[in-house]
Amino acid sequence: MKKKILGALLSVAMAATLLVGCGTNNASAPAEEKTEAATEEKAEAKEEAPAAEANGKKVGVAMPTQSSERWINDGGNMKKQLEALGYEVDLQYAEDDVQMQVSQIENMIASGVNCLVIASIDSSALVNVEAQAKEAGIPIIAYDRLLMDTDAVSYYATFDNKGVGTAIGKYIEEKKDLANTSETFTIEFFMGSPDDNNAHMLYAGLMEVLQPYLDNGTLVCKSGRTSFDDTCILRWSQETAQQNCENYLTGFYADEDLDICATAFDGFAYGCKAALEGAGYTEENWPMITGQDAELMATKNIISGKQTMSIYKDTRLLAEKCVTMVQAVLEGAEPEINDTEQYNNGKIVVPSYLCTPVAVDKDNYKEIIVDGGYYTEEQLAE
Repeated sequence: MKKKILGALLSVAMAATLLVGCGTNNASAPAEEKTEAATEEKAEAKEEAPAAEANGKKVGVAMPTQSSERWINDGGNMKKQLEALGYEVDLQYAEDDVQMQVSQIENMIASGVNCLVIASIDSSALVNVEAQAKEAGIPIIAYDRLLMDTDAVSYYATFDNKGVGTAIGKYIEEKKDLANTSETFTIEFFMGSPDDNNAHMLYAGLMEVLQPYLDNGTLVCKSGRTSFDDTCILRWSQETAQQNCENYLTGFYADEDLDICATAFDGFAYGCKAALEGAGYTEENWPMITGQDAELMATKNIISGKQTMSIYKDTRLLAEKCVTMVQAVLEGAEPEINDTEQYNNGKIVVPSYLCTPVAVDKDNYKEIIVDGGYYTEEQLAE
């Protein structure tokens, strides 16, 4: 009898322990780290939880580069959330080297991953390796950048990329009162990489708003470079953006100020900032500079007045949506989808989940970014 009672007590204790472990995982997956103690507690909970050994499934996550803060955050958020669900995660960064990314994905396939998440550098270079994954029965989820010319991709998690361009255009339109002003404003464009479908969509959204003002003369682009082909910057290179801006300032704005730098990325905004400072621009004639990603440095520049706005894209949310896609695919369920029309990759229309981008500037960054827990006041003050 004593043995039976003791056995029953041990069973109850073990069940309680398992319940506590499950509760910790669920709470920590999307939560923000608030204190060092909380971070350590989460780490301990994750170590104690039945991670990869419990479900025996492995996810390969291929990210483009660590040179941009947002990709580091994306990869880290996804890895943390996937591991909290018990998946083993192989996270790789290719540092914008196309062949390195191909090799990394081939190695992931060879290692027996059960699902691939790919944020491509150049999706046209991945067609063959994606076909290998399909042949091996490995589902692929495109992350942030659409995988083009392949039927091997199952789903796509991204922000509304045309909406990003529209938001930048609307911000310029409203802040300069383009619909009502009798003034003219000079503008130059710095658009994204030609091998990234997102860049094309952003440009389309931006120009839907601004093209009428270029046509009626309210906006004047003195370089004449307004087409996507003339303004795109390969691999989203900050250095190229700076060089382009320096060339524009020297060639077209020696006797007149540039009023607007319409850039598609915070890195481009940094390049324009450096070029403008080099050309002697000051607070009195500093132009409007747009951006995308609301990186920490960009947000600091917004506070100081060196960048006007950025597009806030909560990478925690995007990672969470992608993780739910991975989980659904691996469990044989249907993931949440909110777009089945926009993203034709040349082979198929890819079912997608689009997160909503938000324009942030000096007036609303505290409410959106700080109160939302993305950055702390301390981080922004460093």
